[in-house]
Amino acid sequence: MPLSAEEAALVETATATINSIPVSEDYSVASAARASDGRVFTGVNVYHFTGGPCAELVVLGVAAAAGAAQLTHIVAVANEQRGILSPCGRCRQALLDLQPDIQVIVGEEGSEQSVAVAELLPFSYRQPDQHT
Repeated sequence: MPLSAEEAALVETATATINSIPVSEDYSVASAARASDGRVFTGVNVYHFTGGPCAELVVLGVAAAAGAAQLTHIVAVANEQRGILSPCGRCRQALLDLQPDIQVIVGEEGSEQSVAVAELLPFSYRQPDQHT
């Protein structure tokens, strides 16, 4: 199913965010997330050899700091016109744990789609005391 106008706008926001940063190995991915109240948050990854956070994790923190309890959609976009990136395993697990109802925008140009995070991590580990 094609992206909705709101989903496409979220991709555009993430793309504009990463394109506003000079090309760098240290900041190569931007993420944008929409909260249930309509606010949009952005963040970029912080590469470091010790293991910095991915853009999706940064945007989760930015949204939490702004008081956004529930996010509805998230997308990550790479620099140098590489397009939408599917979340890594760590981000998939974090999204499932922290925002279990979130839709993740994935796919290559022309075949983008929005899927439930649980679809990206089948047979996932769930903590017994998980809040969902």
